[in-house]
Order: sequence, then C-alpha cells, then structure tokens
Amino acid sequence: MGMKILLVGSGGREHAMAEAITRDGEAALSAFMARRNPGIARLAKGTRIGKETDPGQVRDFAVAEKADYAIIGPEAPLEAGVVDILEESGIPCAGPTRAAARLETDKAFCRDMMAAHGIAGCPRYRVFRDPSEAAAFIGDSESDLVVKPAGLTGGKGVRVMGEQVDRAGAMAYVRTLSGSVVLEERLLGEEFTLQAFVDGTRLVPAPLVQDHKRAFEGDTGPNTGGMGSYSMPDHRLPFVSEADYGKALRIMEDVVRALAREGHPYRGILYGQFMNTRDGPRVVEFNARFGDPEAMNVLPIMTNSLAGVIAGIVEGNLSAKKVGFGKVATVCKYLVPEGYPDSPRSGEPVTPAPGNGVRLYYANVEERGGALHTLTSRTLAFVGIAGTLEEAEAAAEAAASSSGGRVYHRRDIGTRDLLAKRTAHMEAIR
Repeated sequence: MGMKILLVGSGGREHAMAEAITRDGEAALSAFMARRNPGIARLAKGTRIGKETDPGQVRDFAVAEKADYAIIGPEAPLEAGVVDILEESGIPCAGPTRAAARLETDKAFCRDMMAAHGIAGCPRYRVFRDPSEAAAFIGDSESDLVVKPAGLTGGKGVRVMGEQVDRAGAMAYVRTLSGSVVLEERLLGEEFTLQAFVDGTRLVPAPLVQDHKRAFEGDTGPNTGGMGSYSMPDHRLPFVSEADYGKALRIMEDVVRALAREGHPYRGILYGQFMNTRDGPRVVEFNARFGDPEAMNVLPIMTNSLAGVIAGIVEGNLSAKKVGFGKVATVCKYLVPEGYPDSPRSGEPVTPAPGNGVRLYYANVEERGGALHTLTSRTLAFVGIAGTLEEAEAAAEAAASSSGGRVYHRRDIGTRDLLAKRTAHMEAIR
C-alpha cells in the first residue's frame, strides 16, 4: 500500500470514490467528512469530522495524515478554496482550484467564458446583476426561459418556465433571489451526462449516464439532487449519436483549453450536463466534480485503480490506456426518506436488503447502535451491475424494494419502458 490519499466529502458519491480508491490495495485512504459516513469510515485508515468548507481544518488533517494526494467530492469545498490551500501546503489535488471551479460555482462566469472563447453549445443567455431587472425582462419576454441563480444551489435552484413555473411564478421566484441571475433560453430534448478525468490538458471520458432529477415516477414532482441514474454496456445512450457524443466531448476539450489560456488550468473531474436538441448537444451546466448519483454508475465498473488515475491527474500524465470501464450496464436507485425533498422524515430506522450483483452506498444516513437511520436527504443507493440494462435494473429494484423503513424510491429508473420513452422523444424532436 504505497500512496496515501485524502478524500473530502461524506455522501454516497464519496462512498463510491472511497471504494474505488481502496479497491485494489494500492492506496491508504484518509477521509475528512462533515458527518460520519459508515461506509467511508470502514474503508479509511484515518477520519476526521469537521467543516468541509474550512480550508484550514482540511489542510491540518491532510498534513497530519501525511497525504500524498487529495481528491474533493462535493462542490462547496472547491468554492471555499480547499484545493488552493492544500496545494500551497504541498499536497497536490485531483480537483480544480477556486478560480477553475468557477465553471460550476459561478454560472455567469461559465457562460461568459464560453461566449468569449466561441465555444459551441452555449445557449442564448443574459446575466442580470439586479434580480428586479431580471424579473422585468421575464415579464417582457415572449419565450419560455430558464432561471438560474449564478451561485451554488445544491442542484435545486433552477426554475424552468413552462415546466416548473409560469411567467408570473418565474418573476416571483427571481424577486426572492439575491446576487446575479442568469436567464437562458429553454432547451428541448433529452439530457445526458459526460464525465471525464482531466490532467490540465488531456481528457479521458467515462461512460455516458442519464440522471433523473424529479422525485416521483414518470418524471413528476419537485426537483431533487438526483433519484437515480443508468448507463449502458456500450457506454453510450441510444438517443445520443456518435456525432452528438463527439460534439459534447469537443466542447469539454475546448473548455479545458480556454481555462488554460486564461491561466487557470483545470485538473480533476469535469462533469458536462448536456441537452441533446434537434441541433445537437447544448450545455446545461458544468460541474467541477463527479455527479451524485452519476459517480456510482462509472466508478464501480472501472477496471483500473482510481488511485492511479488521481496520481495521473495531479502529475499531468493521464493516459486513456490507463483508464478502462467494464462493458456492463449499471442502474442506480436512491432510497430517500418519506416526504423528501420538501419535508423529509429524519431519524427513522432503515434496513438495506442485500442483493446479488448490487453495490450499496451509504449517503445521508446515520449509524446508531449498529442500526441505520434516515437524515434529511438521500439515504442509501443501490447500484445494479449486469451484462444488460434489464438485468441491472432488476437487481437494483429487488434490493431497493426489499429494504425496510419509511423510505421510497423511483421504480421506473433504468426500465426499458422509460428508456424507450426517452428515445422516442428524441426521435420526435429530430
């Protein structure tokens, strides 16, 4: 066990990262968590509970643990400058600096940077520093718009006219915001996620994934952090052509080149959320880290060490030859507390069911007296892994449905019926 890696974060995504880092015994793991994740704690040699957005606390723990490298799970520590202070202390990170992370943490910066460098896939947009001016623009516009607070919102701050709110509702929502607001054209199509490892210049892509944000089956209900996701054995999606895929990857490559030209080389994981439209992929957003749940689709099927990839990222010698993924399908289904996301029941016991061909990842859950209890967000994730989508979905569904507690999940994620619906939607648009 050679290298020592520090992981910052305490959710289901980070549990998947911890498992992938320690899987082959190449690295020893230390974990800095906002709260104790039982799954991560069992894998880590050293842990500390603290404020993930306090760079000094994270640095002190990393130094004490003699970490060789660090990787950051959630976005908030990136915005707080955790990477900057770790690297100043001699601990290189597989994560972007605060300036490079603005790709996610400042939506106005992202759009303006894409426009300034002529990067394809940028929707029509306007940035308003005064929310009242944005509300007036919405009132005068004849088109449906997407309302985005410029800063971080935990994936729940976007409002889409014609889908979530009407014009009056959009104007009222904007007036509740503080800070800059980005208004964009509403894109129609099918969303997909492309995640890639980046060493400052090179990108190595992971399999395509599709997430499901709505809380209830049939894509109804309020937006969430993500109820589940799936990937296919060929690492593509049936409604994304090879030409579409190539365009999306080139957009991400162009973004990395643009950031380097601006003096902010990007190292870490780059997450591209795209809307596949009749005119090809357009950028919904970029994230400066793995998605949650999308990380849980790609990390368990890596055929190489995540620890080695982290080393390649920070040393600038990442190679596609050293990163592989099994030719299998994955389906992730999240168990969430009753009432989630608006009024989740916390403190309720939950009992995960074992399943063949299923990975279990702990998320927002507390262990007391050997028993698990819900908190206020997504609780546990089951990931079915199999040769076909049907087998992977059946495995994930069997485990999720057999689990006990006052929790629920979306049974339709990863089903052929839902996939056929998405594919038919894309064909109709084109």
